[in-house]
Amino acid sequence: MAANSPKDKYFGVWLIFFMLGLGTLLPWNFFMTATKYFTSRLKDTSVVISSANQTEVSSDDRTVLEAIFNNVMTLCAMLPLLICTCLNSFLLSLISQRLRVMGSLFVIMLVFIITAVLVKVPLEPFHFFLSTMVKIAIINSFGAVLQGSLFGMAGLLPASYTTPIMSGQGLAGTFAAFAMICAIASGSELQDAAFGYFITACVVIFLSILSYILLPKLEFFHFYQERNTKQISLEQNSISLMNRDAVADQTKPQDVSMLKIFKKIWILALSVCFTFTVTIGTFPAVTADTKSTLSDGGSWDQYFIPVSCFLLFNLCDWGGRSLTAILMWPGKDSVILPASIGCRLVFIPLFMLCNVHPRAYLPVVFHHDCFFILFMILFAFSNGYLASLCMCYGPKNVLPHEAETAGAIMAFFLSLGLALGAALSFLIRILV
Repeated sequence: MAANSPKDKYFGVWLIFFMLGLGTLLPWNFFMTATKYFTSRLKDTSVVISSANQTEVSSDDRTVLEAIFNNVMTLCAMLPLLICTCLNSFLLSLISQRLRVMGSLFVIMLVFIITAVLVKVPLEPFHFFLSTMVKIAIINSFGAVLQGSLFGMAGLLPASYTTPIMSGQGLAGTFAAFAMICAIASGSELQDAAFGYFITACVVIFLSILSYILLPKLEFFHFYQERNTKQISLEQNSISLMNRDAVADQTKPQDVSMLKIFKKIWILALSVCFTFTVTIGTFPAVTADTKSTLSDGGSWDQYFIPVSCFLLFNLCDWGGRSLTAILMWPGKDSVILPASIGCRLVFIPLFMLCNVHPRAYLPVVFHHDCFFILFMILFAFSNGYLASLCMCYGPKNVLPHEAETAGAIMAFFLSLGLALGAALSFLIRILV
């Protein structure tokens, strides 16, 4: 932190970045945790569902659309996320930060309003499936622009200000999973619960919009933004004075600069990419199909996946992300960090050997629910902690004026890991 910088009064900027991080991943998590509602609409031609208890689906009589829903949903989310994160590098200079952030939030909120309305609209299963995938692609496309812009903004601030973004993203999943469990516990009709579920998401995104409007008014954020603007202006003036003829060929130095920045952070970039490849390769495509071995036909069957898969993952992931606010070990140049990330590969076979159904090839080795729960705790916590470390270290491995570009590069590799994991999830699920 600069010696002459103002203080972040009442942690205002920290809290706003936390809220924006929440708004970045909340839309995707709400879609991902609402799979029970979506698959219920795919099973029956009738959209009238009398109670939450009637939405239980046997793995033996699933329709084709139900069987492929999780994998296609993940792919439709991660590919647009990757493409638009890549495009965001070009948008940095073409579209203002305010338009990128505000525009993305408004589009995402509009998609959720439409989703809430469609809860009450009868649709044939295929049309419902198609509209759902289009909405998922839209929210993740604009979510990518929002995420890239947000990490770019955080790159201008001290390293600790990447943590609230990662922590907010972790809370997004926890919030969505908790909302889903409350909807099940309410005993209300699934359609009514889903409607309230999506309206809740609209409210949170609206609060994110209000938070971003307040951000430029805070002295702490304004100081670092102005410092970056002055530094860029000084560099441009210096280039002009040294050689006016070089101004006409500015695109070439910019390309070389991005390559130089990548060379400084490539280990961290590939590390965060590998982290999310492993995570999305198994969650939720494999983990959400795990069945409880303590099944007695009671309430545990209904709560097993919402609690042991979604809520537990997101709580532990959030805990891992938040821990970097007080502990950042190993260091950014330590070989322990990439080695630890490589070790997470073991979680793929561990989850495949749990009680996943339907299955065709592998035996069930870890029968008891406690194995699945233990694996999920370690899997989620390591994902949140190690990914957050990489994202914090990336922009700080470069010069101050290169931090925003470094943040955008790290966001791209994060998205690349999500997309690779989505593609890998098809293979992993088939091999079970």
